[in-house]
Amino acid sequence: MKVLVVGGGGREHALVWKLRQSPRVTEVYCAPGNAGIAREATCVNISPEDIPSLMAFAREKAINLTVVGPEAPLAAGIVDEFQSAGLKIFGPSRAAAEVEGSKVFSKEIMAKYGIPTAGYAVFTDSAEASAYIQKTGVPCVLKADGLAAGKGVIIANDMETALDAVRSIMVDRDFGEAGARLVVEECLTGEEVSILAFTDGDTVVPMVSSQDHKRALDNDEGPNTGGMGAYAPVPVYTPEVARRAMEEILIPMVRALKAEGRTYRGVIYAGLMVAGGEPKVLEFNVRFGDPEAQPVLSLLETDLVDIIEAVLENRLDRIEIKWKPQASICVVLASGGYPAAYRKGKVIYGLGEEPEDIMVFHAGTAEKDGKVVTSGGRVLGVTATGPDISEAIDKAYAAVGKIKFDGMHYRRDIGRKALDRVQ
Repeated sequence: MKVLVVGGGGREHALVWKLRQSPRVTEVYCAPGNAGIAREATCVNISPEDIPSLMAFAREKAINLTVVGPEAPLAAGIVDEFQSAGLKIFGPSRAAAEVEGSKVFSKEIMAKYGIPTAGYAVFTDSAEASAYIQKTGVPCVLKADGLAAGKGVIIANDMETALDAVRSIMVDRDFGEAGARLVVEECLTGEEVSILAFTDGDTVVPMVSSQDHKRALDNDEGPNTGGMGAYAPVPVYTPEVARRAMEEILIPMVRALKAEGRTYRGVIYAGLMVAGGEPKVLEFNVRFGDPEAQPVLSLLETDLVDIIEAVLENRLDRIEIKWKPQASICVVLASGGYPAAYRKGKVIYGLGEEPEDIMVFHAGTAEKDGKVVTSGGRVLGVTATGPDISEAIDKAYAAVGKIKFDGMHYRRDIGRKALDRVQ
């Protein structure tokens, strides 16, 4: 079987790595890939959003299965286009992907079908949004309606930050057309959990729970990023919380989308806030999380190709999905300045020196003059698995200590919340 993975970040490196483990896979291509992926797959210089070129490549190479990593091509309808051309592809349709492509649509669906989430209001006028915030007060959460690469969410704890965010999103359009509409939400408190699940539109099978670390600095301080690390599983996600999340959130959302004529097939991701044993939805995403995919896929025992085919053939209820009874952690090494402006082209030292049981997933890397250099904000995801979270943390940070590049920064507290709960 020939497989094409669309994307070029840490999530896609994890997908390539896991797909290559299937005895049924003979060749893996990745578009566009990166310097790390190039060691495990054939990289093809095609943008994830260049759907016609991706389709032409899939036809030319007789690709048997395409797996889409990032959200932008899904929201643009890559699945619809591939399917209409008779090409097998894993991911939700354009209509189903709107649950991530539009924050407004997502909130409206949750409100209509009674799925627990934060209270909210929607604005198309910046003055009205500002007046509403001044009336209702802070803290609040401001979200650009459209896709913003994980950065279109601002948590405002004071009025100045909130009003600046309105200006940034709606007036200055720092996130482009994503800011044409603004969602203002109540600020939920508790502990965040990411729940990814496979679904064929009828059956929903959750993966092991994980927790992203979105803030740039230790102790959840600094600006929001695309994610500075993750671990799995999450102690606060108890069996009772998991039951409620399935019965009140994941299954109802999949059923709601089907009722709306938007049958969902692929990976659905619920970002939850858990407080007092009660889960509420922060956001829905329509693909594997990044960096959650790295620790989650590290714990997956079942052949990913078998799972994908069960989803595509609407028989997810007839496959058993197994997980390692262990813990896994991913620590993201980022470029200096990220998530704001950062420089590229810094030589990365120490790669290849990590133990065999450590995976260094490449995210923003390229090859130049025979050396691996930085080419993005999030550069590497150092991922370790152990019998428990304590050992996984120790192994990951020991491996981090062997890697260096100019300006490198990372959080030193990935997994600490889990450790505190376990202890």
